[in-house]
Amino acid sequence: MNSFNKTRIEKATMSSKKTLILNKEQIHQKSKRIAYQIIEDNFDESSIVLVGLADRGYVFAERLQKLLKEIAPEKNYELIKVTVQKTKRSLEAITDVPVETAKNKVIILIDDVLNSGRTLAYGLGVFLNVPLKRMRTAVLIDRSHHQFPVFSDYYGLKLSTILKEHVEVVLEEFDKQEDAAYLS
Repeated sequence: MNSFNKTRIEKATMSSKKTLILNKEQIHQKSKRIAYQIIEDNFDESSIVLVGLADRGYVFAERLQKLLKEIAPEKNYELIKVTVQKTKRSLEAITDVPVETAKNKVIILIDDVLNSGRTLAYGLGVFLNVPLKRMRTAVLIDRSHHQFPVFSDYYGLKLSTILKEHVEVVLEEFDKQEDAAYLS
């Protein structure tokens, strides 16, 4: 085997390696910590709107809603699903309930991974014409490669990666596999 082919095979092997960065238990612990932070920061609010970005962000939002109800059942936690067209150059988004549901309320914009910030920026754009008390963001993993001025207020793990690396979050309800987060 010549050195060119050997190098090509080594690179292919390196790029296909997956490193576990969060297991099921760790994802649950990080989610619970985020839920407590949301309650602490919004202790005077009777209602909080959780806005999950489809697909995994919405699953993560559903989980946070369940945890929040367990921790502080006296509050009302509404859930909105936002589906954004990530490949479009302009904002195209669909919500499962009218955005006016969030009027004069605190909303938490939720996704699984914050990479460039584009998806969260699109999610934020959906609410630009709705008067809000406050908007915050929550992500399971923040990669710190922001190209947009969007940052995570609540995060499970802040991870410094190189641009070539990819973070993959597996959520049981969506992927039909055990919860995990991988770096590849």
